[in-house]
Parts: sequence; C-alpha cells; structure tokens
Amino acid sequence: MAIENRQPDQGVVVYSDNGNGQCISWAFTGTALASGARVLDGIHRGQFQFQRLGPTMLTSNGTLLEAWASHKSFKPKDGPPSEPPAGRNAEVAWHGQKRSNETHQSTTDPEARLARKSFATAAKMSYAGHLLMENRNALIVDAELTAATGHAERDCAVEMLARLPASKRRRTIAADKAYDTRDFIAKTRGLGFTPHVAQNTTNRRSAIDARTTRHRGHIVWQRIRKRVEEPFGCIKTIGGGRKLRYIGRQRNRAWFKIEAAVYNLIRITALDTAAA
Repeated sequence: MAIENRQPDQGVVVYSDNGNGQCISWAFTGTALASGARVLDGIHRGQFQFQRLGPTMLTSNGTLLEAWASHKSFKPKDGPPSEPPAGRNAEVAWHGQKRSNETHQSTTDPEARLARKSFATAAKMSYAGHLLMENRNALIVDAELTAATGHAERDCAVEMLARLPASKRRRTIAADKAYDTRDFIAKTRGLGFTPHVAQNTTNRRSAIDARTTRHRGHIVWQRIRKRVEEPFGCIKTIGGGRKLRYIGRQRNRAWFKIEAAVYNLIRITALDTAAA
C-alpha cells in the first residue's frame, strides 16, 4: 500500500522529514494530521518544530561543550614549528606565556576555541551549543552549535529567532542576564519578539525597564526558562556530550542536532504518557 494512503491511529506521534527522505512524504503528513495524529516536523533549516504547538513563548540559552582537543595542541599560529615531543605524553610548560585565540590555535581541532563559562572555571578548548525551547511543553524548537566566542549566545539566539516562521501574534523570548544588552533587545524587538530577559544591574543599567518587567508574564517566564537546562543536562550526560567525540564544527553540529531531536522524542513520549 502506498505510504500516502496509510491511516495512522489517532494520537500517534509521527516523525516527518519534510518530504526530503524516503520514510514519510508530504501527502502522508497531511493524511496523518487529518486523522488526528501529531507530527514531529524534522530537520528543516535546523529547526525542530512540533505541529499544533505554535511556539509563541520561547527561551534561549547556551552552554560550552568541551572539544576533542587538549591544551597541548593549542600552539602559536605563526610561531616556528616545535620540536617533536620526546615520548608519548611529554610534559609542556606554559608558565609565563600569554595564550589567546588570536595568537594560538589547536593543531588537533583548528575550529575549537579556548573559552570558559565564568571567571571561576578553567578555560578549555570548546564549542558553544545553543537551544531555543518552547516554554509550555519544554520542547526544543531549534538547536545550533557555533564557535565559542564571547557573544555567540546572543548572536545565535537572534539567528534562530529569525529562522522561525513569521507570526502575526506577538511572541516572547526569555533568557538570562547575559542577554541583557541593548543590541540583543533591539534585534529581538525588530523580529517581533518581546524580550523577557533577566535584568543585569551589576554596575550598569539594564536594557529593559518597568514597561517589560511590570507584566506578570516576565516573572513567570523567568521561572520557567530554567527548564532549558534539562535538555542540556540530558545531552551532556545521557548523550555523552560533556566532551565531544568529533573534530570540526560541522560534524559536532550534526551530532548536536541529532541529540536535540532525540530529546524531543523522549519529551513527547513523557507528554503523551502524562496526558493518558
């Protein structure tokens, strides 16, 4: 029987790849929705969309993922070639040396960058993973992996918001205080989103004021946005992403998106079980 003519049971969760693969076609997707099935729309421009959710309340966050590269591979870009190490795991002394991403590069993974989450943590060769979460059901709407720069979280959040389908309804985006900058607030508002970010008032003035924070929704989404840490924890522990296995951004990016899709499937199963 042709796949377009199959009739899934009502309430079944169906995975769709936008008709690009050999598993499910556009015609079957329409048939599935008409029969009451819920369709997980697959990888389309990097997005993971859940049909009939209409993500209007979102949360963005990022984390550092340790690259498959060591400090010993972080060597000067323009310096003379170093002598081959004596032995399999020779000791290297960096005392007194100034090492930065502008002057040094990993010979194992040139796209990895030396970064740290805060001043209280050690710097490691890393990539930056980013998630865009729908607040009502904690489903991942979009996932991306970029170079670990100081402004990667905000830049990638704007990029992921711009990839979402246009909507006539006003949407909100929740985030922590690292996103409280004039540039990020202006760009998100330009895309039609109300920025519900946490205010950063430490020796500075917040980019949002009482016109945003006075609403009850700002308080609620500041509490709900912390759920975005759950998929990050799942990807790092269950998915084994605390230290990446691949070399290069593109391979690690593909792995990160697959892990986000797997988390969505697990989350959808939990939602269906709770509804039953």
